[in-house]
Amino acid sequence: MIHAIILAAGESRRMGKQKLLLPYGGKTVIEHIVTQLLQCGVGGITVVLGHDAGEIAAKLTTLPVQRVVNDEYAGGMITSVRSGLESVPPEASAAMIALGDQPDITPAVVSQLIEGFRTAGKGIAVPLFEGRRGHPILVSTNYRDAIMTHYGDTGLRGLLVDHREDVTEIPVDHAGILQDMDTPEDYARELRKLGESTE
Repeated sequence: MIHAIILAAGESRRMGKQKLLLPYGGKTVIEHIVTQLLQCGVGGITVVLGHDAGEIAAKLTTLPVQRVVNDEYAGGMITSVRSGLESVPPEASAAMIALGDQPDITPAVVSQLIEGFRTAGKGIAVPLFEGRRGHPILVSTNYRDAIMTHYGDTGLRGLLVDHREDVTEIPVDHAGILQDMDTPEDYARELRKLGESTE
């Protein structure tokens, strides 16, 4: 069973407002991402909250997800990954680490990533578009202890470097794996893909 962790704790400083609560496809960004992942056959989803936790949590009350608050979110993304891992049930074989600000991730891409992970027989899977690695990534729960105790300075990139022989790259035909949403210009780009406007 694969358990998804959505990282949703950041401060959205470059956006100037809480980006996960911005409108996207008739929902908020965070609701859209949760809805996409729910279509992918994952065994459960944990949303890791931090900044604006109450406001974001309020948008998730009707969705079948766990919500955890990372009080240490100012310490970087790895702290949210660790908070999410603490909620992954023991029967899970892997965790999917997804970004809360990457709305152009489709169920088809996620399902392709999961299938590639299962068939490759390796402990880590990363999507690849035109030679560049993106998100979400899949990590065997065998690496849980290593992530909980290491990589405070490098994040998951350090894990991928230390265990490069256990990484499989899954080529996908979808640039969205590379595109998160940090600035108003990024948000406008994502809305253009939907045919929506920021007006």
